[in-house]
Amino acid sequence: MLPEVLTVRLIVLSVVVLLAAVLVLPTVRGAVQQESELDRLRTELAQHEAERDRLTVELGRWEDRSYVEEQARSRLFYVMPSDTVWRVVDGDTVAPEDVDPVTGEAVTAGPVGTAGGGAVPWYQSIWESVQVADGSAD
Repeated sequence: MLPEVLTVRLIVLSVVVLLAAVLVLPTVRGAVQQESELDRLRTELAQHEAERDRLTVELGRWEDRSYVEEQARSRLFYVMPSDTVWRVVDGDTVAPEDVDPVTGEAVTAGPVGTAGGGAVPWYQSIWESVQVADGSAD
């Protein structure tokens, strides 16, 4: 009779343990998921706080007049009235001053493509250069 009582008790005990496991398992799984979600949110919060600190420092920089001037110069190409501005158009191709960079021919004084000379009036020189530019030179 002892083995029957032991087996009945063992069956009841195993049913109780199985029922407890079935009831506790979803709760434990939910707690583990919530803990991982909490860790992810803490990491995200730390990233946002670092971004906020960086933006606060940058906002503090904009209150400094010299920083604002430097940003206007570098980003917007602003200059102060007393500055001398130099603009390099095409720094790779440098031609001598007396050579035309397009044709490579020597540049003479006066309008391009005209006979030139000191006896020609200024308005005739302008008209000849207009004709040369138009392509209808005599």
